[in-house]
Amino acid sequence: MKAFIFDLDGVLVFTDQFHYEAWKELADQMGIYFDKEINNRLRGVSRAESLEIILERYGGPQLSRQKKAELMEQKNRSYRKLLAGMTPLDVSAEVRETLAGLREKGYKLALGSSSKNARFILERVALTGAFDAISDGNNITHSKPDPEVFVKAGEYLGVCPQECYVVEDARAGIDAAKAAGMKAVGIGEASGYEKADVKIGHFSELLELT
Repeated sequence: MKAFIFDLDGVLVFTDQFHYEAWKELADQMGIYFDKEINNRLRGVSRAESLEIILERYGGPQLSRQKKAELMEQKNRSYRKLLAGMTPLDVSAEVRETLAGLREKGYKLALGSSSKNARFILERVALTGAFDAISDGNNITHSKPDPEVFVKAGEYLGVCPQECYVVEDARAGIDAAKAAGMKAVGIGEASGYEKADVKIGHFSELLELT
């Protein structure tokens, strides 16, 4: 194994609450019921797919493609306002030390996130320099569970799929890693997913894989 590819939300940082608050604000404005259980279905999927899940409970007039784009942009503005309050303290010492330890062992590191705000988040928490490559929502056409984001991360690193670990907290991310031909490491919620090749309880356990 030569590389580690990391999901962002739920693995390196935790922005689920920000997503929830931004989507809840939009749903409330539209009179759509939305709770944290529904929000959990949005983890690891694209903004457009997230909106469609929320609209399952929408009973108003049909929405045009342009209107949906406006709603997604409205949500993103609310989300970025919340993200702007993030600081380097939002990344644990365990995460920083583990990333540094993996680099010291000679592994290449990449980010593989469906988020279009990934680089903005990395800048806010001072983590951009930790990665050799970044593959995010701005350079992919298909979101997880499609493997595209991880395939491109591997290409950017110049390593073969079978030489990569993917660290994910969402089932859609584990499915994407497996579809890419990479070894999937489940953490958080994904640590209970049977398709994960490796299951860990703490981020620092990644050092034990090397």
